[in-house]
Amino acid sequence: MTTFTLPINYLLALQLLGLAVIVWLFTWHMSRSFPTLQNKRICLLIAHPDDEAMFFGPALQWLTRPELGNQLLILCLSSGDAAGLGQIRKTELRQSALLLGVKSPDHVVVVEDAAKLPDSMTAVWDPKLIASILTRYFAPSLAGAPPTSAPPASLDAILTFDGKGVSGHPNHTALYHGSALFLRQLMARHAGWECPVRLYTLGSVNVLRKYSSVLDAATTVLTCIWRKKERGEFPTPLVIVSGPVEVRGAQRAMTGAHRSQMRWFRWGWIGVSRYMVVNDLKREKVV
Repeated sequence: MTTFTLPINYLLALQLLGLAVIVWLFTWHMSRSFPTLQNKRICLLIAHPDDEAMFFGPALQWLTRPELGNQLLILCLSSGDAAGLGQIRKTELRQSALLLGVKSPDHVVVVEDAAKLPDSMTAVWDPKLIASILTRYFAPSLAGAPPTSAPPASLDAILTFDGKGVSGHPNHTALYHGSALFLRQLMARHAGWECPVRLYTLGSVNVLRKYSSVLDAATTVLTCIWRKKERGEFPTPLVIVSGPVEVRGAQRAMTGAHRSQMRWFRWGWIGVSRYMVVNDLKREKVV
């Protein structure tokens, strides 16, 4: 009788893979005890349909959990019509949002202004326009509010990209600058009051970490443990690690809903990007 044995390098690879999975599941379990947002009105501000699944899948699936009591709205500032597929992509966005936990397609709003907010790798969106859109939706009575009272807002938190936009896309980075300007405008005539809206941004990382999938979960969680933390109603950082079910859910949101966008490089993204597994969001201090 002959016995089958694996070469030692294969055995080592299997052991390393098993260790990576164990570490990932351990960090996933740890992250579930981290402080989070509860009973808050939250806007996820994105630039294009599919941003919600490619970058914010872990946060969306976690923050829409019924037991947290949050109300979450997705505000998308373009239909992603660069290739003439805007109408299709709007439908795909709503389908994806439902898969990721958003309660109703009515909680997905797409702003279409191809002249001023084009889906483009070269166009720079005006932060003033973005701030005005946020004011229209979440603080329409701001202009008439007396400075002796708190600034009015129907929102508690904005989640969006940081100043580097994760991928460096100018549409992404504009969302950060527009959101920060919105908060400054909220407080312009209301000195001494606390800003009613908090801004949370998704951290950009180097290329190695960006494409390290589940391996980056441990790095992110350990960094969070050693980093200065703030608790309370609006804790920071918000670190969310998805488990196997949630990762598969985010992948299905891409492959099942965003069918028009599934090119070879997006298959690679959903397979190895750490943003399909972990989100770390920092509460910004806007001055």
